[in-house]
Amino acid sequence: MFRTRFAPSPTGYMHIGNLRTALYAFLLARKHHGTFILRIEDTDQTRNVPEAVDAIYKSLALAGITYDEGPDKDGGRGPYVQSQRLPIYKKYAEQLIASGDAYYCFCKKEAQPDNEESPGIAEQKRDPCRYLTVEQVAARFAEGITPVIRQRIPNQGSTTFVDHVYGEITVENTQLDDQVLLKSDGFPTYNFANVVDDHLMEITHVIRGQEYLSSTPKYNLLYQAFGWQIPEYVHLPLILREDGAKLSKRAGDPSFEDLVQMGFLPEAIVNYVALLGWNPGDEREIFTMEELIEAFDIERINKSSAAFSLEKLTWLNGEHIRRLDPQKFHELALKYYPEGVRHLNLEKISRLIQIRIERFTEIPTMVKFLYELPDYDAALFENPKSKSTLQSSREILQEVIPLLESMQEWTNESLFTALKVFAEAHGYKIGTVMWPIRTALSGQFASPGGATELADLLGKDETLRRLKIGLAKLQL
Repeated sequence: MFRTRFAPSPTGYMHIGNLRTALYAFLLARKHHGTFILRIEDTDQTRNVPEAVDAIYKSLALAGITYDEGPDKDGGRGPYVQSQRLPIYKKYAEQLIASGDAYYCFCKKEAQPDNEESPGIAEQKRDPCRYLTVEQVAARFAEGITPVIRQRIPNQGSTTFVDHVYGEITVENTQLDDQVLLKSDGFPTYNFANVVDDHLMEITHVIRGQEYLSSTPKYNLLYQAFGWQIPEYVHLPLILREDGAKLSKRAGDPSFEDLVQMGFLPEAIVNYVALLGWNPGDEREIFTMEELIEAFDIERINKSSAAFSLEKLTWLNGEHIRRLDPQKFHELALKYYPEGVRHLNLEKISRLIQIRIERFTEIPTMVKFLYELPDYDAALFENPKSKSTLQSSREILQEVIPLLESMQEWTNESLFTALKVFAEAHGYKIGTVMWPIRTALSGQFASPGGATELADLLGKDETLRRLKIGLAKLQL
């Protein structure tokens, strides 16, 4: 049984890297009919943001990533929030003390060795508390000093592990620091809590960013100290901006929720994020979630960093929009329609614009001409492609206006039929007739919908008003 997890820290909103980690863990579990777990890693109390937990739930729901166990879905291995598991961590930290694989450190914070790894940590640079006798430890406790608990890294040998993406990696133990496992306030560090929780929650595959590769040997030494089975590792490549810099909220790079607010479909974002570091082995780029589950394979995750392209996401979003059921598209588009068009038939507008937009936030600008005719130049009536000239456009509008004024039935179909008959009777190509009408109705070179679609949408009175404005421009 595959068991994977997504274990975010509630320190902000769901950034693209977090979304990809959650997605890959979800896809792997679903592909193998396994279990996907949500765990909230809130041990760093100084960085926690209260509203961030709600943002995690909201983002996962928007993305269509459902979990089987979590804070609100007890699978018998909870609690699934780390701050609620402090007695568990204390128990296992003390077990490591008893086995000699950890030790109490009483040094003041400023005197403690740097936790960052540095090449060739020699034995004499290890934390001095590592060598305290039982009596010395007891004396420190008697002084009322509250210690941290540090991992006792072996001074000799090396630690080897295999990653599904990066292959076999070996690290000399002298390069590893005696990391803190349990802080003096009783809270575990991330590095300790995730090992304990992954074991107790029976996680089979740990999926996380490549920045944790360097810490993995220390995790494995903990697994070995406890006599626990080591999970399989899948470390993911970085996601970078197109200029090679790291994605950063501070630098203005959007979070998942930001992208949704920018008019991107959640399913298109998920589709795009899936392709940042993974490929299906063929030329496909457009996937539903079900298709991603079927195609996903961790062996096809790339080592090289992936570049996040807003342009590529925009293209992919347009493809997803065009594949939406028209009614679904209309429901999603409704909130983007400005007040100026709400007296018109919005369903008809939705049918016209669905094939033309790439982001929902384009809608207000795209439909503005429907309630505010742009101030355009008569030169717009010229179009070699439709063989339209200023003279032909003027003659056509002069004759079409009376024709349309006399029409009783005002529908796209009846208007098209009448204009087609008019074109044939006067020896015009249909495009030559439609161009000046559509131009006068939209006031722009390109618009959603053809001449008769726009006339049907605008109604008879507004259509005739705009055609007369166009004719007046051509008579100047």
